[in-house]
Amino acid sequence: MERSLFYKDVLPFAAMVAAECATVGSNTGFKAATARGMSYYVFTLYVCVAAAVVLIPFALIFHRSQQLPPNKISLFFKLVALSALGLSCQLLGNKGLEFSSPTLSSAISNLIPAFTFILAVFFGMEKIDLKRSSSIAKIVGSAVSISGALVVVLYKGPVVISNPYSQGPKALGLLYHNHNQPLGSSHPQPNWILGGLCFVFQYLSTSFWYILQTQIIKTYPDEVTVVAVYYSIQAVLTAPVCLLAETDMNAWRMTNALSFVFILNSGMMGQAFVAAIHTWGLSLKGPVYVSSFRPLSIAIAAAMGAILLADDLHLGSIIGAIIISVGFYGILWGKAKEEELKELDGGSSSKAPLLQYYRVEDP
Repeated sequence: MERSLFYKDVLPFAAMVAAECATVGSNTGFKAATARGMSYYVFTLYVCVAAAVVLIPFALIFHRSQQLPPNKISLFFKLVALSALGLSCQLLGNKGLEFSSPTLSSAISNLIPAFTFILAVFFGMEKIDLKRSSSIAKIVGSAVSISGALVVVLYKGPVVISNPYSQGPKALGLLYHNHNQPLGSSHPQPNWILGGLCFVFQYLSTSFWYILQTQIIKTYPDEVTVVAVYYSIQAVLTAPVCLLAETDMNAWRMTNALSFVFILNSGMMGQAFVAAIHTWGLSLKGPVYVSSFRPLSIAIAAAMGAILLADDLHLGSIIGAIIISVGFYGILWGKAKEEELKELDGGSSSKAPLLQYYRVEDP
């Protein structure tokens, strides 16, 4: 009985928390590496290569004997399109981190369900019934989430928790964090707004990515192989883009051991490990359980940013994160209610469930 409880409840909970920590740790590592002088193009390419190298052996070991669909060319081009979307998400996300902070990224990431719901309705993959509370909850939740994102991006606010290292040259000896704005200012820096906009477009692209990924998994339901091929193609696409963008050959040399550690952590933990944990969690607990840990990343990012990056916590981030989280859970409640009604009605599952995108980790 106790052993069953451990595997069904305790272990999944610990694994989901670890996955959120790994995701935020990857973002924090990127911020630290670029603050030490590493080009964000170099970081992006090396992380893609590291993720592909880690996942390919797992794909060979755990490959399912799935028959390829008749239209193999269509599947291949869908994977290429998926990888191109993933590359745009990586570049936008990394640029946003360069402009702002992992805390802002974690807060705005909770817009994914809202964006995905809106796109799913637009493409006819989700049906709206205004007579049902589930549809109203998803609509209101989407509107609330987007409102919260506007607060986070446009209102930085005064410092609520000030880090004692923020005015010094180092943060725990890890990196130098330059503040170009007085601590008491309530108006956001231009870079803060640009960073927020990068994250908004990143997670909008991610929502497109989820919809396409859902169709690919339906066509070829071998998640490990799909993820491994996805990262391999993305590495191939990323190479020419990053090599053209970063022409300084000295920037590609790994002269800093700590930056190398950040790259390995992002590739192995932030990408490969999180993908495995989320896929396992979906099979055991379902998408609602997995996605319910999203807002936890805000608290983790705030803590990591304060300890490792000497970031200050601003009022706008707190207010916006709370508003986004309320909208996020409104969407989750609406989706859970919808699934409950389908079970009671004996209806079939929807064409592409809103939260099915968590079958494979974020690009």
